[in-house]
Amino acid sequence: MPKKYLGQNFLFDPSILHRIVEAADITHNDTVVEIGPGIGTLTKILAGVAKKVIAIELDYELYAKLKEEIKGFNIELIHGDALKYPYEKLEPFKVVANIPYYITTPIIFRLIETRKNLKSMTLTIQKEVAQRIVGKPNTKDYGVLSIAVQYYGEPKLKFIIPKGAFRPVPKVDSAVIHIEIFDKPRVIVADEKLFFRIVKTAFSQRRKTLSNSLSSISKDIKKILINAEIDPNRRAETLSIEEFARLADNLSPSFKLDYKAG
Repeated sequence: MPKKYLGQNFLFDPSILHRIVEAADITHNDTVVEIGPGIGTLTKILAGVAKKVIAIELDYELYAKLKEEIKGFNIELIHGDALKYPYEKLEPFKVVANIPYYITTPIIFRLIETRKNLKSMTLTIQKEVAQRIVGKPNTKDYGVLSIAVQYYGEPKLKFIIPKGAFRPVPKVDSAVIHIEIFDKPRVIVADEKLFFRIVKTAFSQRRKTLSNSLSSISKDIKKILINAEIDPNRRAETLSIEEFARLADNLSPSFKLDYKAG
């Protein structure tokens, strides 16, 4: 019986599961981490194409049942919290996961945080969140999450899964998203913390012009925007990642001076 408090919604359709594996681009040389194997249907398909599958299951009842069913498979089953797993200790790996909606963003950021050997993520997530991740400038979906993911990787929305394909049936449709992780960030900035602070501050008041939304970061923000060749009257959703990076680098020296003076 799926546990509602763990956000469990299971996929049974073999054609959809095989499409997920295809989207993940798994080869016989790959180590795959599956987050939330559940009843193990996708896990066994992955084991058939990967070198090794590491499956992390939080629900002890599912873990105990699956442990008996995977004997003889190239699967390492772990009972634990995927948000606390030491991914940084693994050899190069790919992630495949049907993530409970309520921990989608924390899981993505945990994987990015420990991305040293992470090659890609193929995630089944809420459709609206997937659309935000792949969002482009000048669209309503573009925001902090778009930039946070696209800074470290190249996301592509592969296909939509209607809610009726899951049991129990969730309230919304899902989407499979594939994120190829870069060896280096998309842009190199002098101060990464400042870059993300600017992004978060700008989008926290996305209806305002940048000269207004970023006034809390610097009293000279209008001048700095002009120096970065960005119109102070533009809004956050119109800026590309490269423009945010240029703004951060133009702001960095004065920000450090203001910070020391403060």
